[in-house]
Amino acid sequence: MEFFLNYIVVFLLILTVVVFVHEFGHFIVARWNGVKVDTFSIGFGPELFGWNDKLGTRWRVSALPLGGYVKMFGDADESSTIATTQDLTAEEKTVSFRHKKVGQRAAIVFAGPAANFIFGIVAMAVMFMVLGQQVAEPVVGKVMPESAAAEAGIHEGDRLVRINDQAVERFDDVKRLIMLFGLNPITVVVDRDGATMDLSVTPHMVERPNFIGDMERVPVLGVAADPEKVRFVRHSPGSALVASVVETKNMVTSTLIGIGQMVNGSRGTDELGGPIRIAKGAGEAAKMGVASVVFYTILLSLNLGLINLFPIPVLDGGHLVFFGIEAALGRPLGERAQEYGFRVGMFLVLALMVFATRNDLVSLPIWQSIKHWVF
Repeated sequence: MEFFLNYIVVFLLILTVVVFVHEFGHFIVARWNGVKVDTFSIGFGPELFGWNDKLGTRWRVSALPLGGYVKMFGDADESSTIATTQDLTAEEKTVSFRHKKVGQRAAIVFAGPAANFIFGIVAMAVMFMVLGQQVAEPVVGKVMPESAAAEAGIHEGDRLVRINDQAVERFDDVKRLIMLFGLNPITVVVDRDGATMDLSVTPHMVERPNFIGDMERVPVLGVAADPEKVRFVRHSPGSALVASVVETKNMVTSTLIGIGQMVNGSRGTDELGGPIRIAKGAGEAAKMGVASVVFYTILLSLNLGLINLFPIPVLDGGHLVFFGIEAALGRPLGERAQEYGFRVGMFLVLALMVFATRNDLVSLPIWQSIKHWVF
């Protein structure tokens, strides 16, 4: 029962919240622009239950709760891939998504990812006001034996000032910057008893468990924060919002850097995860309490918003690219060009899902047991 509640119920709850926020962004901006929304669905497949609102939208919960969609009047299908060819009356054209100006359509599409970012930023700001923000000063509390920091001569009590001319304001900046520069030699400026010195450091690659217990290979400096220099800062509404925007920027930057490193081969692709790994993360968050579940929801919301902005047909970013081309040419791309684009996009998305699911499966303990038994 505990496994079912933590790993299934909490996962579906988090996913439903994140998907609802995304689709509601599309929905509300479509309504503002006078577009009729035929369907607002949480999940795919057959409808389990639903209702109609006074403006004719069918709100439904569907059998496969791994996503959702908003189908607008004038779309041929839920993914809005190909414009409908049916004749519309003048009245119908006024509420058709396809007959809105390109700027209005772009705003409707962009609203989904934007809603995920707004939700994440606001929710994080509320957490910073209610619970406070953990801030660890960049002071070294421990140097790991035989680590890169030990080899470079970093001592306990050193205050890290800069890494490759990038300012270090909090201890969290250390991990982010080390991930940015990877295994390349870096210059670390430390303040030791009031005197600054430049130290040359080459991070080590280590294998360690991440938040959900899966092993990951990451470059590390080999230092830990001084626990006496860690404090919780409870923010006012204004400062909480600023701090939340900064945290969001750092999360997005770290994600983009990680993806870039996977593309250029400097980082392994086994860190890519699918629904199984997300569910595992939700379960681990549930074990740590409500605050961890809320933060995990925020993280997923930001990631969903970011990924949907990638310029891949089928995703919102792909639609925005088509709208940009339409604005530049003064006319939309032909239906055949759009169809081929969406086919390529669908293939890429499905291939990524298959690869991520494969990573999920091989990370399970049962797979390690099978591999040991077979080989």
